[in-house]
Amino acid sequence: MGTSVNRCILVGRLGKTPELSYLPSGVPMVKFSVATSETWTDKADGTKQERTEWHNIVAWRSLAELCAKYLVKGKMVYLDGKIQTRNYEDKDGVKRYITELVADNMVMMSRAESEGHSTPGSDPVPPPEDIAF
Repeated sequence: MGTSVNRCILVGRLGKTPELSYLPSGVPMVKFSVATSETWTDKADGTKQERTEWHNIVAWRSLAELCAKYLVKGKMVYLDGKIQTRNYEDKDGVKRYITELVADNMVMMSRAESEGHSTPGSDPVPPPEDIAF
């Protein structure tokens, strides 16, 4: 069998501001969700239709720290990485599965703002090319 590729690119809006946490080993990580939407016109009646998909994202190490520092709920973001499915047992002992994008790269498509507005003299957010890996 030939070589396979596991690569995914998402451009969407953050469902919530990422929160940084640390594994017991000290490795930083963030988990958050991103919404992607598509729109089309229904051929039968001409009405506009929209479908939104929610994607689970996880980032590690320095990328996790950058995501936690600069990403804000509702802002557009470009992410690429690999798709990974893992399983776990919930509190009732039921085996659950989750599919997520393990991010390797992130580019802010809209600037982060402190508390919803920018203030003169505040530290500027680096341009997207400065935070992409």
